[in-house]
Amino acid sequence: MSFLTEVSMTPLGKDESVSTYVSKVVDVIDKSKLPYVITPMGTIIEGETWDEVMNVFKRGFEQMQKECTRISILMKIDYRKGKSERMKTKIKSLEEKLDKDLLKDNNIK
Repeated sequence: MSFLTEVSMTPLGKDESVSTYVSKVVDVIDKSKLPYVITPMGTIIEGETWDEVMNVFKRGFEQMQKECTRISILMKIDYRKGKSERMKTKIKSLEEKLDKDLLKDNNIK
């Protein structure tokens, strides 16, 4: 099974640039060793269980909460039973249809 989850966690009431705070959350995600992709609007992470994915986001939230009193969180989850490595397979399916290498500049390994 696979939980493909996109999250955007943004502190409110801080400076116009929030990368200082977001980078600390990305560090938590990176240390989880789960596959992830950073996009300009959020981060996509893939895990095998609900708890595995939610615990990473919980730790990221707790990290941001240390410095921020208000946080906006947007989350989108795609659960699919019987499938794994969907970040790769979904993009590979598009590559085949487009006859183009979409992963060359991406950090999915």
